[in-house]
Amino acid sequence: MNQLTASAAIATGRVQLASVRQRSLVTAKVRVLVVAVGFVFLTLTALVRLTQLGLFEQAPDRRSLAEALLPPRGEITDRNGVPLARAFPSYSLWFNPKALGEKGNPLVKTPEEVARALMQIFPDADYKDLVARLKSAKGSYLRKRVLPEEANRVFALGEPALEFPRENQRYYPQGSLAANVLGYVDEEGKGHVGMEQVLEPRLLDPAQRGTPVELSLDSRAQGALEDELLRGMQESNAKGAAGIVLDVDSGEVIALASLPSFNPNRSDRAFNDLVFNRVSNQVYELGSTFKPITIAAAIDAGVVTDLSVRYPTAPLHIAGRTIHDSHNFGASLNVPEALIHSSNIVTAQVADKLGGPLLRQTMMALHMNQRPTIELPARGFPLWPHGENKAGDWSRITTMTVSYGHGIAVTPLHLACAYAALVNGGIWRPATLFKVDPAHIPAGTRVFKASTSARIRQLLRMIVADGTGRKADASGFRVGGKTGSAEKPGNGGYRKTSLVATFAAAFPMDKPRYVVIAMLDEPQGTAATSGQRTAAWNAAPIVGRVVPRIGPLLGVVPDGSRDVDISDLSPLIGNGEGE
Repeated sequence: MNQLTASAAIATGRVQLASVRQRSLVTAKVRVLVVAVGFVFLTLTALVRLTQLGLFEQAPDRRSLAEALLPPRGEITDRNGVPLARAFPSYSLWFNPKALGEKGNPLVKTPEEVARALMQIFPDADYKDLVARLKSAKGSYLRKRVLPEEANRVFALGEPALEFPRENQRYYPQGSLAANVLGYVDEEGKGHVGMEQVLEPRLLDPAQRGTPVELSLDSRAQGALEDELLRGMQESNAKGAAGIVLDVDSGEVIALASLPSFNPNRSDRAFNDLVFNRVSNQVYELGSTFKPITIAAAIDAGVVTDLSVRYPTAPLHIAGRTIHDSHNFGASLNVPEALIHSSNIVTAQVADKLGGPLLRQTMMALHMNQRPTIELPARGFPLWPHGENKAGDWSRITTMTVSYGHGIAVTPLHLACAYAALVNGGIWRPATLFKVDPAHIPAGTRVFKASTSARIRQLLRMIVADGTGRKADASGFRVGGKTGSAEKPGNGGYRKTSLVATFAAAFPMDKPRYVVIAMLDEPQGTAATSGQRTAAWNAAPIVGRVVPRIGPLLGVVPDGSRDVDISDLSPLIGNGEGE
């Protein structure tokens, strides 16, 4: 019995063992099947995704790592590679009214309390604007370009609705330097006003944005020009200023400044009234700076051949108008004396002999009748004198007044290009904000004979050495130039209390390299200007300070042993005072 029981137990154990083995095999098969199905599912999913990428999205080779590493917007540099505008990652402060749900109160504290706390972190913020945004149901930026330490302080406030999205921002490392040339980029990433607007397609093009755009500007010269213009503004209490440094042979703009200026890094963009460019977009009657142009046209045409010929200085009465000078210079003046003392009367007589058609033709050859040629989007259209017939010929009085810079209004940029032609051998070239390869300088257009240009260089140097431009003289730099002080037009005529004071210059006059223009809008007589408002006392000194600062930077070393030979003209010069 015991043997039977033992045998039955053994048989039962064998059956149970076989059953366990069978169940294990079934389980293993099920697991293999599940893995196989999962593998097939993943394989099919991958195939579907690859098909989707191939049919509907860019191929992998078009999304290279190099493209992923490109800046979102190209960099702008000066001619020496100094960065003027670049993209960089930064944090912003964003208010999310739905941070705690659709109906939940997004703020732990009241909007007023949060705004006061933010003012402690950002003192220049607008309290009322912050409160209004924090009460709004619409999300908005509270601050752009938040520093990490500022973000930490905001985070410590414990407000979940204050978020810090990481974004790419446009940054101007030099601050307000050359702001009127560069312009700015708005919160949507769109360029405005200056080269940011002009270069938008180039700066956003993936094929090009990895290579910086090199402008013609020299940031060192730009800084010096802005600095001295600001000083001139402050010393004369002027409402504005403009200046430009131009390469006389290539047309490259080395510096261009319009004051007051703005800082494009400011997130509030509260500078709409400051983006206006006085150099390229505002037209002015630039007064006596036109006189060398008139004399050059007369010399070129053979109207003035003997510089010793004297002209009477009695006031001229033409067409109900009286042309007079600012001072009494005696009974007569020759052409060199007329330029040195800035005589309207003598210049008008020379223009009268030249005739309206030839003077008009010269002004047109200098592009004074069209918008200035430069890449900036905002370019002012000149106030061009109306002709007295269908041919556009100027009347006698118009010819006379235009000869000394009245009755015609142009930008300071027009004047800079004209002076480059006066001193570079007679060739007019368009201004450019791009660096020019010396092997590809534009041919330009001949306006004056080379001999005329050489004579004008002598005369401009004499004006600085002996005439109204004496305060622009910079030792060793052989500066030559001409003052211009013109009353601004208003209702019912010219406003005698409002002047535009300009000094147009070039250096070094024995071999000119650069034109420098300095202009002050409505300067006042102050102690710093000896109570005078004219260009000889305010604009000329600006050039006299700019040239020594920028000359060595641009390769012009002061040399007191060199100068323009004016020995044949010196005996013709008397004494006197002008503007």
